[in-house]
Amino acid sequence: MPNDFLKLVPEERREALAVASTQSGCPAHLLEKDAWVVWTLRQLYASPYAEHLIFKGGTSLSKAYRAIDRFSEDIDITYDIRVIAPDLVSQTPDGLPKTRSQQKKWTDDIRKRLRDWVEAEMLPFIQQRLSEADKNAIATAEGDAIIIAYRALSTGTGYVAPRVKIDFGARSTGEPCEIRAITSDAALYLEELVFPECTVRVMRAERTFWEKACLLHEETFRPTDKPRKHRMARHYYDLWCLLRAGVGQRAIADMALFRRVAEHREIFFRLSWVDYSTHRPGAFRLIPPEHHLANWRDDYQEMLGPMFFGEVPAFEEILRVVGEFEKHFNKRSTGPSQ
Repeated sequence: MPNDFLKLVPEERREALAVASTQSGCPAHLLEKDAWVVWTLRQLYASPYAEHLIFKGGTSLSKAYRAIDRFSEDIDITYDIRVIAPDLVSQTPDGLPKTRSQQKKWTDDIRKRLRDWVEAEMLPFIQQRLSEADKNAIATAEGDAIIIAYRALSTGTGYVAPRVKIDFGARSTGEPCEIRAITSDAALYLEELVFPECTVRVMRAERTFWEKACLLHEETFRPTDKPRKHRMARHYYDLWCLLRAGVGQRAIADMALFRRVAEHREIFFRLSWVDYSTHRPGAFRLIPPEHHLANWRDDYQEMLGPMFFGEVPAFEEILRVVGEFEKHFNKRSTGPSQ
């Protein structure tokens, strides 16, 4: 019977990772972190809350869809708003707040409920599972996130830390979604060992595409005195990958989904400087304004070394492909059937 990777002694684990690294060309510390990411997903979907959790974001594109060739290290999870706040969503026909004051009340209320749930329910569950898997690893709560810190067996860069962060959100249903299988990358090269694997409920790639596209559109409005977070250039790279994989074409065929995502962002992620009336064909912007370009290029260059596998496009190539989609999208009709 194959041995469980996580039950090997540290030296045996280290040797196994070295073999997988040599055969795959992927750094050992990334293979190790990937195994912990999959282990964490396995625990989430073995929890009593599994049917209400939706795996989303860049890591879902990498692990569930194999659509991007970059290492995405954090786990983004939506806890269904209808479960955490049924009393709120029942107040309106479409389950969304209707006024600015109602939006703020919902956001504040849901954030508190989510943090209480993380602290009282999910964290103890993860801690119990962690104590059974590796007593050297610890899990702590940071607001609405859980951080799993493990003792790294392989040396990596400071850019990729030996920890897994689960970011929880609870302001949507996470739909449309589907069931997908998740495996550890090292498992392909070490068939004699058992690595973490699981089945998850994951946000469909088309919605993730629109989430990222709307975010980047909103970023084109950012004032120069409002600094942008680091690592944001990953969203441009992800769009490039999704467009090349045909996800963009499937997404553009579902304008109802686009409108739903745009409306949701305006309600729950509203920024004072964004003109939300431009979330429509004819006014949508994905290419950064000239005064933003240097910052985007620098952020992209910083990511290149430790985060990417396979083909690494120049940032100008990414903008070319994304720009073509922008033009195509802006030529579409805004009619209800589109």
